[in-house]
Amino acid sequence: MHLPYPARKDSNPALFQPRSSNSRGSGMPFSKGLTLPRRYRQHGIVLIVFVLVALVWILTHGSGSGSRHGGPVGTANHVPSGTPPAVIVTVLDENRFGAKYTALLKENRKLYAEKYGYETFFPNVGDYELLSAPSSWTKVVAMRHAMTKFPDATYLWYVDVDTFIMSPHQSIDKDVMATAKLEEKMIVDHPVVPPDSIIHTFSHLRGEDVDLVLTQDKQGLVTSTFVLRNSEWSRFFLETWFDPIYRSYNFQKAETHALEHIVQWHPTILSKLALVPQRTINSYSSASRGEEYQTGDLAVRFPACTKSSKSPTCEAEAEPYAMVWRSAFRNR
Repeated sequence: MHLPYPARKDSNPALFQPRSSNSRGSGMPFSKGLTLPRRYRQHGIVLIVFVLVALVWILTHGSGSGSRHGGPVGTANHVPSGTPPAVIVTVLDENRFGAKYTALLKENRKLYAEKYGYETFFPNVGDYELLSAPSSWTKVVAMRHAMTKFPDATYLWYVDVDTFIMSPHQSIDKDVMATAKLEEKMIVDHPVVPPDSIIHTFSHLRGEDVDLVLTQDKQGLVTSTFVLRNSEWSRFFLETWFDPIYRSYNFQKAETHALEHIVQWHPTILSKLALVPQRTINSYSSASRGEEYQTGDLAVRFPACTKSSKSPTCEAEAEPYAMVWRSAFRNR
């Protein structure tokens, strides 16, 4: 038995007929000849409202205008007024070095700061969460804290506990960080990590573009004293340096070797870095590890005095120099 074939479909179907405006589920006009289905109308309205609110927020908050003294709003584009011109930052550890030596450090920084209208900042070891990293990392977060605490300072100078400021005749803002002074002293096209790093300091860097000033000794980069310009780049630099991934590495010299890694592998950091002769801000009490202190140098460091964890010798080594800087500051 043969069944009949189904009826053949018409090869010329009827033209598409859009829904009438009176039919159920009709859409909201979206453009000529196109409608928006009813189920999408609320989503579209919410999206439009969100875009309008976002535009209003950007226009009123996105310009970086904030309070003069910084804070969460406006710090990204805040331009320091230069009041104070600089802040001296030293991380203290009275439990380890004793009250007498700690008081001597504070006196030294304050006498120098008063000479030039600078401010001082003395956080303590243990003030910040380091996630089990060595306490020497405190200097990095302390500098970031200082930038927040003194948003109008132009420069921040970190000076470690094993260093004394010796000369009242040299200022950070005019004798170290001024454009002409930097261009006169910068060590260009030089291995960042001596003696044979293939990464060199930029040869075309201008003084006005420098945001970080470092020195080297016979062992490499030195982080016991360095100068930062208060800038958005410097905030980025400190946050990069303090990244948990670097703190978790078992670097032999903790933050110092982390910095050596960063400046060699991140051109954005290297592009703002200037090396200056060691005695500019970091003379040593002995020539065994670097350039030895000479009368008139800005600062002297005792690099071996902190090595003993039980009985640091900084106070004994510093005593002869304390007499010199006290006399110099009193007679200024």
